[in-house]
Amino acid sequence: MATCEHIDNAKDTQPRSTGCEECLKIGGYWVHLRTCLECGKVGCCDSSPNKHASAHFHEDKHPVVRSAEPGESWKWCFVDEVLAP
Repeated sequence: MATCEHIDNAKDTQPRSTGCEECLKIGGYWVHLRTCLECGKVGCCDSSPNKHASAHFHEDKHPVVRSAEPGESWKWCFVDEVLAP
């Protein structure tokens, strides 16, 4: 897998919640969770109805998320569209 400057410089941020923060507020649901490596916000993936992880990137410009799924540790850069282990 490739890498990019954003992934190379990403922090090891801990998740701020155990579920999608926005879905929990509105009573929504998610398919998979992603953690923003800039601020720790937990959002739902693009397979989820509300796509809150992508929305967070578009609103706050935080480029890298890590899978918040058990047993997964991959990272995704929204800017460069790069997946890294």
